[in-house]
Amino acid sequence: MLIVGLTGGIGAGKSTVAELLASHGAAIVDVDALGREIIAPGGTAVEPVLERFGDQLRGPDGGVDRPALASIVFNDPDELAALNEISHPAINDLLDQRIESIGTAEGTGVVVLDMAVLTESTLGRDTRFPYEVVVTVEAPPDVRLERLIERGMSADDAKARLASQATDEQRREVSNFVIHNGGGTDELADATAQLWDALQRLARERAT
Repeated sequence: MLIVGLTGGIGAGKSTVAELLASHGAAIVDVDALGREIIAPGGTAVEPVLERFGDQLRGPDGGVDRPALASIVFNDPDELAALNEISHPAINDLLDQRIESIGTAEGTGVVVLDMAVLTESTLGRDTRFPYEVVVTVEAPPDVRLERLIERGMSADDAKARLASQATDEQRREVSNFVIHNGGGTDELADATAQLWDALQRLARERAT
């Protein structure tokens, strides 16, 4: 298997590229979804998070109240760091399980880890199956801002989210491939098809 880390700032189109890669045959692991899973009812990080941030965050279903938790950590770097110390190892453990299960399937050559905070964290690296290639999806800041507002986010919230993430320059520094998504859907599909060809070549080289 070739394990690929796919990242990009909010509104850049990372998830769209993941869907396109899946249509070509890649196995996709939504790392952001794993982050939600570990604090859902029965999740491995529920009790550690509640112990650190308070049992008042326990939801009626027994999981962590995610909006309430976000209100604590979103604008406080120290609290966010404390959450990451709990959540990231738990996510990496779950990620190992998912990749191992994918590896038992026949014909799986490329596994893509769809993850927002690749550059800012050790997610997908401190694992038994670390990613070997990094793909970043980019779009101009004004385009990303417009997309977020169209999704229903306020302009102020959208700007804050954009400012809180890694810069394009920081992502490029760790990237093997960069997909530009400032144009239309056909352009993005063509660029992703070219990326898929390159990833398949790498997967074949790794296999031999």
